[in-house]
Amino acid sequence: MAVTSYRRRWTLDDRAESVWHSLPVDIPADCPGLLVTLTVPPVEGAVIDIGCEGASGWRGWSGGARRTFAITPDAATPGYLPGELEAGTWWIVLGLHRLPVEGVELLVEAVTGPVTTIPGLTEYADATAAIAVPPRPPRRTLPASSGLKWIAGDFHAHSLHSDGSTPVANLAALGVSAGLDVLAVTDHNTVAHHAELPTLGKRFGIGLIPGQEVTTDTGHANAFGEIGAIDFRRPAATWVSEVASRGGLLSINHPLGGDCSWRHPLPEHPPLAEIWHSSWLDHTWGGPIAWWQAWGLENTTPIGGSDWHNPTSFMPPGSPTTWIAVDATAEGPDELPTATLEALTAGRTALSWSYTAPVLIRADDELIALDAPNTLVITPDGTRHPIRTPKTHLPATPGPHLLITHTGKLLSTCT
Repeated sequence: MAVTSYRRRWTLDDRAESVWHSLPVDIPADCPGLLVTLTVPPVEGAVIDIGCEGASGWRGWSGGARRTFAITPDAATPGYLPGELEAGTWWIVLGLHRLPVEGVELLVEAVTGPVTTIPGLTEYADATAAIAVPPRPPRRTLPASSGLKWIAGDFHAHSLHSDGSTPVANLAALGVSAGLDVLAVTDHNTVAHHAELPTLGKRFGIGLIPGQEVTTDTGHANAFGEIGAIDFRRPAATWVSEVASRGGLLSINHPLGGDCSWRHPLPEHPPLAEIWHSSWLDHTWGGPIAWWQAWGLENTTPIGGSDWHNPTSFMPPGSPTTWIAVDATAEGPDELPTATLEALTAGRTALSWSYTAPVLIRADDELIALDAPNTLVITPDGTRHPIRTPKTHLPATPGPHLLITHTGKLLSTCT
């Protein structure tokens, strides 16, 4: 057993140099495990993240959610990838997310050798086993274009693999209870949760889409697809091409989301944007739609995300609901995630408050407003059409359309 320790005071000068700082740890051949502990004193204003990069690539990220983690060939703390500890230099990555003016003294201890107890693993397994498959609400069938069908999804949710409060199994259960067909699990700066998704999708009867929230203090983006970890430390301008080259899709997250608003310069826009986020509580406020218009309506497919972390989150999974027009032959948790990403690439989405809320959809050459009497549809050229009945058909024109109440509250949008 060998112990590598780092004790030092980190200051605003360090934060100005870089948000992220890497501390080397030597991993010997045939190492049976790595146990890392971060000690942060109870100093107001100190928010410190931690993660790990192996000699052959990224192994995981705790952010500020936990202060200790372990990695062994067979198992790891949630948020980290188990597997061979390749010999060479590994790096404990610190994120100086927030520092007080006077700085803060941190202690990092890395122990190589046998790990008797993997932090968080037993609790995670027990919680997963205890979650039952809930009943699904009555299925809502929406009219669709020939060869397609509308399914319900949520593209933003977190588990104990990052800063969520429950295992992935609970996300699946909540998604089923909300009527969802697909749910993207998007833990921060890790892909450790991806290995669970196929099995849990089959168990709960929901398509679980592999995702990761590429997270920095100047903006977050979701990368969808089984594409490996995207390095959040690299300039955001590289994320779009990197995700695309690996066959994934990138989305700007909550672009007007308080201190998580998007502030990275991007010479190339990603194909998706989380226009509708659960923090958008006042839907008479036009900020998100104005941002979408300024960003580029024609080249950006809108999606929505609950960003669920725990029972105190703004909204449960499925609020908002993103409707996706997928290939009508796609069925079940094995096929729907791939069909969903294909539909997103084609730009076939509609957004609503929830699974049962009023919705505006496109079907062939028509727009159809459902369960939305006494509302208005606004076309891309600004024309307003009154909606009087629970099911109203309108001629479809190219571009995004909005469904609003007579008071200007947004109910739904479709592309």
